[in-house]
Amino acid sequence: MKAKILVTTVLSGLIILSSCKKALDYTPKGVLSSSDLKSPDAVEGLVTAAYAAIGNGDMIGPIYSDWAYGSVRSDDAYKGGGGTGDVGEVDALEHYNLVTPSMDSFVSRTWKNLFKSISRANVALRAVNSLSDADFPNKKIRLAELKFLRAHSYFTMKLLYKNIPIFDETATAADILKVSNTLSNDDSWNKIAADFQYAVDNLPATQPDLARANKLNAQAYLAKLKLYQAYEQDNNHHVININKTRLQEVVTLTQAVIASGKYSLSPDIADNFLPETENGPESVFAIQFTINDGTTAGRLNFEDGLNYPHGAPQYGCCGFHAASQNLVNAYTTDANGLPNFDTFNNSIADLSKVTVDPRLDHTVGIDGHPYKYDNTKPFSNSWVRDPGVYGNFHTMRNQQLATSSSYFKLGPFMGSAKNYDILRYDDILLMQAEAYIELGQQANALPLINQIRNRAAASTGRLKKLDGTFPSSYNLKPYTSANWTQDYARKALQWERRLEFATEGARFFDLVRWGIAEKTLNDYINVEKVRRPFLATAKFTAGRDEYLPIPQSEITFTNGLYKQNPGY
Repeated sequence: MKAKILVTTVLSGLIILSSCKKALDYTPKGVLSSSDLKSPDAVEGLVTAAYAAIGNGDMIGPIYSDWAYGSVRSDDAYKGGGGTGDVGEVDALEHYNLVTPSMDSFVSRTWKNLFKSISRANVALRAVNSLSDADFPNKKIRLAELKFLRAHSYFTMKLLYKNIPIFDETATAADILKVSNTLSNDDSWNKIAADFQYAVDNLPATQPDLARANKLNAQAYLAKLKLYQAYEQDNNHHVININKTRLQEVVTLTQAVIASGKYSLSPDIADNFLPETENGPESVFAIQFTINDGTTAGRLNFEDGLNYPHGAPQYGCCGFHAASQNLVNAYTTDANGLPNFDTFNNSIADLSKVTVDPRLDHTVGIDGHPYKYDNTKPFSNSWVRDPGVYGNFHTMRNQQLATSSSYFKLGPFMGSAKNYDILRYDDILLMQAEAYIELGQQANALPLINQIRNRAAASTGRLKKLDGTFPSSYNLKPYTSANWTQDYARKALQWERRLEFATEGARFFDLVRWGIAEKTLNDYINVEKVRRPFLATAKFTAGRDEYLPIPQSEITFTNGLYKQNPGY
């Protein structure tokens, strides 16, 4: 939420100059003529507007917070809120088999909001290209930034919907209406990768403004894309091969970021979730938010606005995003300070009698434990909105204290000016570790994973209760080289990713990438539905539920040019 981020030119209601209707068309509040977009200052404003667009989602059309798509759809969390009918589309996502192509909010609205951000980038790309290098000395850098932003939005769409239409700034309105979503999976990945590669080739390693994408950001994001692309899927979403060439590209790209020395793990994982320590050494690329910037409510993250404790007097709404019992159990550790891989979910963990990974108390609101590092107001079961349905746990990584300078309440909903990390250094380390493991070089992955574990073990300074004691018994140790086989290393890596990014929305997409979503999630449901009967009818169907449906409104508008995803 820094003030000095980009030189901001406000272009309220920027018109999408080249778009098809439905997803790409919306009513602007003001209209800019083409003559308004010819000066270098105006074009810089368009670039700033494209940066703003990647943070322009909303609570029922999120484009950066994956709490509904990646956390609730996984084994990390339940929907929460006031029963299953409260924001019923997320309940449908949680059950998998209730999702339909005609869902008007979430599935359809996210599609539209992502295409708005893509259109913003394309508008700005056309404007930048209209200027000469002499008139606009930063031309090549701005083109690279915009392609990075466009690739980010397309990457997000690909994770959610898989089969998407892809077009660039040269497409006219008529051209766009002829672009189908039937590219092969590899070809669509390659189109998005080309934008990231352009950014790698043309961005400087350091930018004068904090929020601007740089070469290292582009290398990190391209590595993430290559990691997903390495797990090759057939038309029914089954992983049929892991491409070793792509994995080696991941290693090379992540090594460039690591070797730069520009990024590092923060001493305490809490630094990733507090506005006072945002834009720190671990933040590789983040969406920047502001408060007290002269506007009514600031430029805030409202996508997580439903997810504060409902019964807490300082909040009052709305109790969504409740941590699952399965996730809490996953944080338990054995006598050696290692995960209970095979037995963690055999019973409901008694947290007063077991040892745990400290990241539990950075992630889950638990009765009597400090909430968001405030030991004067411990979390209380009375804060839970519907314990009879969703249990007594809550989440808190992306929430802020009501006393925080980043916090703003707008009606019943909460917003935060805490920046939203899209890429962090912990992710870079674990991406490289994963590539090494799948290349059969698991020994190289061991120190990378242990960097993450050692940092987690040291992240206890903010966790003490008011009396100076810890709310949990912590026991977390690094892995050793003994029995560090490829199979064991793979299990450790997958576990580490879950605990490191729990409730941040990465989990579901990891499971799909690894090709283990069906088994993991149905095993989870079979146990969890006994503890939480609202899941009694939930079922994950392979070949369908890995991706959201293409919105039916878009298929209808294109007269069937867009083809529906399998199973819907």
